[in-house]
Amino acid sequence: MNLNVSESKNISKLPFFDGNNYSHWKAKMTIFIQYLDYNLWDLIVDGPDLPTTINENGEKVPKPRTRYNDEDRKKVKLNAEAKHIIICAINSNEFNRVSSCVSAKEMWDRLEVTYEGTNQVKEAKINMLVHEYEMFTMHDNEDIKTMFTRFTNITNALQVLDKVYTNSEMVRKILRCLPRIWMPKVTAIEEANDLNNLPMEDLLGSLMTDELSILKRDDEEETERKKKKVIALTSTTNEETDNESDRELS
Repeated sequence: MNLNVSESKNISKLPFFDGNNYSHWKAKMTIFIQYLDYNLWDLIVDGPDLPTTINENGEKVPKPRTRYNDEDRKKVKLNAEAKHIIICAINSNEFNRVSSCVSAKEMWDRLEVTYEGTNQVKEAKINMLVHEYEMFTMHDNEDIKTMFTRFTNITNALQVLDKVYTNSEMVRKILRCLPRIWMPKVTAIEEANDLNNLPMEDLLGSLMTDELSILKRDDEEETERKKKKVIALTSTTNEETDNESDRELS
């Protein structure tokens, strides 16, 4: 891969990891590398096919650089480019952590283990987040946007750990987590849409629009209650005044 001027500018803007919020950096870095060159991403995930040879003991060992052919150099160069991108995206502490790695995949995996733990630790994190997902519900006095943000934080964290829910699963989960007051709206959405193909963005927009109607109705009801309370107090005050006047006359 030959980086042109435009791509070089993109490299300077790549996501930078300072040792904090690894999951956020990993998600952004994944997208960045895939956009830059999907071959690099495949190499990071699957590992490079680095040149090897068989020694006198019948063992597979790295091929000496002096014996590289053109195809060998292409493989080595692609691995070096992937390593370079990762190195440019991390601070000095993280560089010291991965500098001894031969391949870009080793670098990526070492950062994953450092910040996500071993497979056993990742499984425990997934189980915890799946439990949060399954028990997720909208809080009292919580607006749709805040609820949706909490939900997205959970699903994004699961996605980073390679546990992904389909769009239709998440749509149905959101509809199930809404309180009783939303049931007429839920029924209307289910009847008017194919939930297998309803984008989450459309669902969010529909719920936020209906939320405004609910808030407006609640405001009108509260205003009406206040008016009735004022009328009742005025009536009571007038009655007390009339009664006081009657007593003074008698």
